[in-house]
Amino acid sequence: MEIIWLGHACFALESGDYRVVLDPYALEHYPVLHTQGDLVLCSHGHFDHNHTQAVVLRQGRECPFTVERVETFHDDAQGNLRGKNTMHVLRAEGLTVVHAGDLGHFPDTAQLAAIRGCDALLLPVGGYYTIDAQTAKRVADAALARVVVPMHYRHGAYGLREVAAVEEFLRLYDPSQVRTLPDNRFTLTADTPCGVVVPRFVP
Repeated sequence: MEIIWLGHACFALESGDYRVVLDPYALEHYPVLHTQGDLVLCSHGHFDHNHTQAVVLRQGRECPFTVERVETFHDDAQGNLRGKNTMHVLRAEGLTVVHAGDLGHFPDTAQLAAIRGCDALLLPVGGYYTIDAQTAKRVADAALARVVVPMHYRHGAYGLREVAAVEEFLRLYDPSQVRTLPDNRFTLTADTPCGVVVPRFVP
């Protein structure tokens, strides 16, 4: 399975010739997003996660993914501050990928059970609007995620100004556990090593 980071919290997952786009954005501090896919999934209704107009939908391909939705909150006040958030659990090729959206709290027992043991966890780490670096590390550990891919952070000229840089999250891991990629994609297999994978944003 191919995992491609398109910036902010937007990823594309590819299995064969089928492409799922998650949380497409319209965001001032990123170039205009324009991509294509066969399915679009959004974690919630905010502009930086539900700009479906950025995705040209293709037709006619059979979907190899199963999709499970885990309802959570965008804040640590039962959604009273920013509303609800949906984590998407996608399975294909014998692999499980979880996109946590704008998760704003430490998940409860049932929510954790739904994502535990995933092969890859796409997780917000920047704080302010979502969980912060320390909470993200707790979530990743509790979920027993094999690969953790940080998202929703500030980097270089890109990202929301209020959120933290990814380095705050990476400092919580031994450097030997962190793999920084030269581009924005990697292939997830059953043999992909455990640890943190940091794709590079490609405008």
